[in-house]
Amino acid sequence: MNTLTSTNFNFPGQKNVYHGKVREVYTLENDTLVMIATDRLSAFDVVMPKGIPYKGQILNQIATKMMRDTEDIVPNWLTATPDPNVALGEACEPYKIEMVIRGYLSGHAAREYKAGKRMLCGVSMPEGMKENDKFPKPIITPATKAEAGDHDEDISREEILKRNIISEEEYLQLEDYTRKLFQRGTEIAAKRGLILVDTKYEFGKTKDGKIVLIDEIHTPDSSRYFYADGYQERQNANKPQKQLSKEFVRQWLIENGFQGLEGQQVPEMNEEYIQTVSERYIELYENITGETFEKADVSNIQNRIKNNVLGYLKQ
Repeated sequence: MNTLTSTNFNFPGQKNVYHGKVREVYTLENDTLVMIATDRLSAFDVVMPKGIPYKGQILNQIATKMMRDTEDIVPNWLTATPDPNVALGEACEPYKIEMVIRGYLSGHAAREYKAGKRMLCGVSMPEGMKENDKFPKPIITPATKAEAGDHDEDISREEILKRNIISEEEYLQLEDYTRKLFQRGTEIAAKRGLILVDTKYEFGKTKDGKIVLIDEIHTPDSSRYFYADGYQERQNANKPQKQLSKEFVRQWLIENGFQGLEGQQVPEMNEEYIQTVSERYIELYENITGETFEKADVSNIQNRIKNNVLGYLKQ
């Protein structure tokens, strides 16, 4: 199966290109960004050796839909999606933090809690909680945004302001937007029989000084979802939650002795396992959006993207 694991385009007026863990961002002269979602899979801040069929298309299309569904409450960078894997929008200066918001004690927060910690990013977590319990109210636990190959790090609001990473006024705006987006995401998920457990948002500033939502939103790579049906019964019985997220990949890696720590080797993902991951992502797409996933033509993904982007830019 053809997958998109790297790109090397040269679009008209191209100034530079940034290769992230999953997305590649081309900056053009007219303050336009061309963001390409690849099929790369990142876990524990490490990019896996093989791509996952249709993953980039899935992430791009979910993010696009969610941007459209939230643009009435928070402005975003998006202007067009000329290809299933591509989003075009306004160039922004990204803030160097990710706004992580958690409605439930899951994933990283649960691992920290299990280790005995009751403070996460300067926010206290109540005593007596068990994994996947709902917090009394959602908590914001920011992370510094790492370069490729490095790990994102937890950081508190106090530390962000102390280090002057962002002004207090701007940070409070990001917190406000984060809570509004999470509330809307929670409402959208509920209509699909899902619980939005936790997620992260990234923001940037336009050249006019406007703060906008950038990157992906409410995708299975940036968010964790549970099935609402049976959630409480599973909690009462101390059973794992049935979830829709990339967590199933993380769990498989942990079971195979990998957590992104120094000296650990990425376990081999055979074709059969890669196919199951692709099928899980398609399942995620259909559950999150409520729409049937339509596979794009992957016979020559590079050519398809190039032709679609050039066609759009010529308009």
